[in-house]
Amino acid sequence: MSKLVPKVPVPGVPGASRRAAYSASTKRALVDVAEQLFTEKGYAATSLDAIVAGARVTKGALYHHFSGKQALFESVFERVEQEAAKRIQKSLRGQKDPWRKATVGLRSFLDVVQEAPYRRIVIQDGPAVLGYERYREQEERSTFANIVEIVRATLDAGSWDLDEDMLQTFARIFFGAMSSAGESVATAADPEAAARRVEGAIGFLLAGVQSLVEQGVAMPSARGRDDAAAADPE
Repeated sequence: MSKLVPKVPVPGVPGASRRAAYSASTKRALVDVAEQLFTEKGYAATSLDAIVAGARVTKGALYHHFSGKQALFESVFERVEQEAAKRIQKSLRGQKDPWRKATVGLRSFLDVVQEAPYRRIVIQDGPAVLGYERYREQEERSTFANIVEIVRATLDAGSWDLDEDMLQTFARIFFGAMSSAGESVATAADPEAAARRVEGAIGFLLAGVQSLVEQGVAMPSARGRDDAAAADPE
């Protein structure tokens, strides 16, 4: 009877582990080669034939892991964004002074957006390939948490009693500004000069917020605006 029972690999069996490791290495090779080609040639000029040739696998192996070139691009995009977010997060560790944290985070971000993979894959090709909604979703998933951390630290330096909704509002405004600044740096003829301008402009704005904190200026509230409108409907 034992000869009639099919031999099905199960987790923990060496054969199954080897196949899983091979599958993972194949997927990693495809993403590695795709990232290099997307960076050098752009999405439109990169063919699946070139990717599988570079990874030394078959097209069947590629379609085993990805439904097509766009799905592979999305995987590359996610990795580039996640690695950028990790670098920024690492730069923030141990920064106790909120203003220093904001400056360090900004510089780390500006360093990232000047690098070729981020410039080409995230900034230049990302919106067109993924579509605006998907692009913003991926961007927020990877980098928005860092923005929230920086904004929370700077606003907590004041005596303001902000609720979470107001803090998120500040974070989204700052996130939008950073995204726009990153694009302007990544697409500039002279990225280093553009980065210096961005750092100077945002540094000036941060200095303004720091001055407000030190002066103890009250934070405008949405509730106060609503109350004033109700009292004076004209």
